[in-house]
Parts: sequence; structure tokens; C-alpha cells
Amino acid sequence: MTPLALADISLHLDPHDEVAVALRALDAGTTIDAGPSLGEITLAADIPRSHKFALVAVAPGAQVHKYGQSIGRATAAIAPGDHVHSHNLGMDDADREHEFGTALSPSVRPDGEMPTFRGYPRANGTTGTRNYIGILTSVNCSATAANLIADQFRGFALDEFENVDGVMALTHQSGCGLVPTSEGGRTLLRTLHGYARHPNFGALLVVGLGCEMVPVQSLVDNQGIPDDTLITTMNIQSEGGVRATVKEGVARIREMLPELNKRERVDVPISELVLGLNCGGSDGFSGITANPALGVASDRLVAWGGTSILAETPEVFGAEHLLTRRAVAPEVGQKLLDRIEWWKQYAAAGGGSLDNNPSPGNKAGGLTTILEKSLGAVAKGGRADLAAVYEYAEPVTERGFTFMDTPGYDPVSVTGIVAGGATVVCFTTGRGSVFGAKPTPSIKIATNTETYERMADDMDLNAGRIVDGTATLAEVGEEIFEKIIRVASGEQTVSEELGIGQEEFVPWQFGTVT
Repeated sequence: MTPLALADISLHLDPHDEVAVALRALDAGTTIDAGPSLGEITLAADIPRSHKFALVAVAPGAQVHKYGQSIGRATAAIAPGDHVHSHNLGMDDADREHEFGTALSPSVRPDGEMPTFRGYPRANGTTGTRNYIGILTSVNCSATAANLIADQFRGFALDEFENVDGVMALTHQSGCGLVPTSEGGRTLLRTLHGYARHPNFGALLVVGLGCEMVPVQSLVDNQGIPDDTLITTMNIQSEGGVRATVKEGVARIREMLPELNKRERVDVPISELVLGLNCGGSDGFSGITANPALGVASDRLVAWGGTSILAETPEVFGAEHLLTRRAVAPEVGQKLLDRIEWWKQYAAAGGGSLDNNPSPGNKAGGLTTILEKSLGAVAKGGRADLAAVYEYAEPVTERGFTFMDTPGYDPVSVTGIVAGGATVVCFTTGRGSVFGAKPTPSIKIATNTETYERMADDMDLNAGRIVDGTATLAEVGEEIFEKIIRVASGEQTVSEELGIGQEEFVPWQFGTVT
């Protein structure tokens, strides 16, 4: 049988990489022509799609590279044609050199007229992409009442209010028993304050119990909420119980609706957009297709003066040196390193570590170590300079490419990004995550065509065409950018069509509960 050409069945991402990534499932015994320098290679095992196989021999303990960067060390001798995965590849604990500002890019404004989107300008200078009513809860004790109120506005209830996107309950598991001045308490309050001022809310109903540590009025007083946001507050104890609270809450929202419906979209410069970047259910193609294509779109937005937010600190661990090189100032790069050190201590206190393998789904998709996942994850941030680093749910005030410290768990991560001000989220996935992020629309981008076709009702874009050879990285990046503009202007994402996004409001909860 004629050997298969390496370029036809795999991707060799960097000349120094010891591995290639299979574009399709390959059978053991397949012979591959790897070119004059490597010769013919016979696969020693079945190689699933998006998994790695060795092009050269690797000695035990030696580094294995992908993207031209170390993704781990061989835990056993690896021969050409071997499947390279968790059975023979482990963590590389070697120290990485952290340079600050050595890879800065000159800022070049694109030619032509700045693109616009149709958004909702708010009185504090921010711009919303949606016009929701939020039912914000100060404590878990008011969660049921908030959900019962929101349930009255599902289905056809808002048909006559075409400029109102919906009514959503923002419920959580805390608000009492957690010391407000503790790190966990401050994090929760930052999150709730961030949602209260979010430009995608045109109105707020804040519901509390009446005896909690976080009183309702503290969520809306002096928090930078736009003056044109309609706000009303209530306590269950003062209203006379849950039934009375739900009845009164429904009445107050019905009173708000006609006024909120008067708000209309207008043309706004793309520079006013804040884009959240997140990934979940990744695979071996994530860092090759959807993530770098999203990076192209992020760079385009930043070049026009907009803002993008990368996050998931545990999933940039091992690739942080690529970000510090892009830091605009040493203190920006150092803040990222400080947050990673915090995470090492946080993980150790919980009996874990940051160098654990990715999730079972990630590993099934071909990712072996956290280094490999991180190197692909940072590609979402493109090549723009790193302008600022923020703590979880902190208001993002710097324009440009920024980073927020969040966990890797998707609902918690995106909750922090949205609290920071993201008005559109792009979410890449190789395994097929189902996700939404109300009140912010979430665009889901599949990393491979198989996932896109299998879960067509849950995916907005297919970046798998990059490895299929039917589209270039630049073309898919441009598609994502244009999709962002359309969604920011009101086009619904598949998650919005399915009503996904309310249950994904999950503030990061940690700290002492008394």
C-alpha cells in the first residue's frame, strides 16, 4: 500500500514538534511518508481523530513539544508511530522564563470607517447589547421568590414588548453566613454589583429576605448603576411572605415594562463592545481552529479600540509566559504571576494542584496535560498587548486585551467575565458544551466539523473547516468578528433560542461560612 502523506492526514504545527495531530482516525499499521528528513513511519496503535502520534523517538524524561512549546515529558520511551497520550506523557515541571513586555505589538488602527453595532447606550456611558429586566437576589433565601416572579414572564408574556429581551432571576447560594468582609464575601459582592450595573439590564428588581448580611439596598446604592436603570427593591419579610412578594414583584415588573420598551437600539461604534473569551469541552483541535480564529476576531476588536477579556487562570497555567511577554508594563505581567501563585496555594489547600490533567472529556478529545490545554487556550487572546489583569468580577475599565482571574469551570468563569462588563461572549468547544450566559449572548464555536454537525442545534459557527481545508484561519476569524457584530445588534444565538443562560449564573463561592 502506498504510504499516506503526512500533510494529508495530520498537522505538524511546528518544525521542532516531536508529534503531529491526526486529522482523522488512523488505524494501527498505517504507513506514513513523513518527508525526506523523517522517512516512513508506521503507526503502532490506533490514533483517534485530534490525538497525537510521535514522529521521532523520545527518551524517557525528555520534553515533548506541540506549537513549538513543551506540553510535557515522556514517562516512557516513545517510538516513531506511537500514540502519545496520558499513558506515556506527563507534566513538565521545568521553570519557565517570565519576561515582561518583550513581545509587544505596535498599535495600528485599521483603515476605513469604524464598524458599528446597534446597541442600547446607557446613562453611565456603557452600551448594552440586550435589554433585560434582572431580578437580583441578595440571599439564597429569596431565590425561590425570584424564580417564581420570573416564571410569570416566560413564553408569550412579553410578546407586546418587542424591545425587552426577557426577565431573568439571578439566584445564588449565599448572601448570609458568609462574612461580607472576607475574600469570599468581597468576591460575591463584586459579582452582584457587577450584574446590577451591567448595561444589558435596563431594569432591576432586587429581592431579599430582610435579615441577611447583605441588605438589598447595598446592592444598588453607590455602585455606578446607570441613572436610567429602573430600580425597585423589596424584602419578603416586609411584604408578608413569599406569596405576597411574588404578587407584588410581578406587579412592579409589569409597571416597568412599558417604560423599558421605549428604549430602542441605535448605531454605536464597535469600540464600545466588551467581548468575553471562554472555552469548554476542549479537544486536540481547539488550539488549532476555534481558539486562534477567535484570537483573530479579538485582535480586530482591540484594533478598533474595543475590549476583550481572557480568563480561566488554571487553564493558562504553563502558558502564562506567552502572556507576560505581551504585558504593557511589568506590574501587569506580575499581577498575572501573582494570581497564579495564589491559585497554587488555593489548589494545595484543597488537596489538589494546578498541574493535574485536563478533564476526562478533554483527554478523550486528545488533550493530555494542562500545558497542552493552556497553550491552546491562550490562543483565544490573539496577539494584542495585555493591557490589564483583573481579579474575579472586578470592573474592566481598560480598553484593549485584558485578563481576568477566574476558575476554569465555565459557568463560574463566565459569570465573573459578565460581572466585569462583557456584553458578548464567544465560547469555543470541541466536545460540544451546551452553554448560555444571560443577560449576555453567548456565541458557541465548534472546533471540529463532526461536533458542529452532531450538535448543530447548539452551535453557532463551525471552525472545523480550518482543518477540513475549506476555510482559512483568517476567514473564520472574520466570520466570528461579523457574527459578534450581528449578535451585539440583536441577532439571537442558539443558546438564546433555547432559553439557556439563567441557571449558568454561578458566582464563585469560597471562604468561611459561619
